[in-house]
Amino acid sequence: MKTVYRAIVILVVLALNIGCDQVSKSIVRQKLSYEQPISFIHDHFTLIKIENTGAFLSVGETLSNPYRFILLTLLPVLSLLAGVIFLIVQKNFSRLILAGMICVLGGGIGNIYDRIAHGSVTDFMHIRFGIFQTGIFNVADVSIMVGIGLILLDALVKKMEEKKLQQQTEPPIEATDAE
Repeated sequence: MKTVYRAIVILVVLALNIGCDQVSKSIVRQKLSYEQPISFIHDHFTLIKIENTGAFLSVGETLSNPYRFILLTLLPVLSLLAGVIFLIVQKNFSRLILAGMICVLGGGIGNIYDRIAHGSVTDFMHIRFGIFQTGIFNVADVSIMVGIGLILLDALVKKMEEKKLQQQTEPPIEATDAE
């Protein structure tokens, strides 16, 4: 029963992740026009609707079929499906890894759903602070980056715990008199 409950929780959190992405994209498709960006915080944050027909930063948008379909749709769908199955079947993840993987998979599914349903991925956020500037991205991309951050944080926490445990088990170094 615990396994079924765990799988249901994973799928519900995954669905909420995907739902937030899809609701935000639906609002953008309905309310924003392509020609009118909306700027906030002294032009540091901008909402601007674009349709990305490629992958990350439009990579692959000039590919022809069947390569385009294989690389931008089929392989990602198979990878995401395998990832969800792996997440449900494997039970030895820390909570940070589990949350991170749900975020990465949810963001990936949100974007691949757009590609299949709309022929492109709707991106709409842009950040610019001085020389720092992002590409135009969406909630799914944020989810993916948060997920990667959680996975890296888990690795850092484990490394720190390992170092602390190693320091506790090492015998103290005795001082010797040099004569």
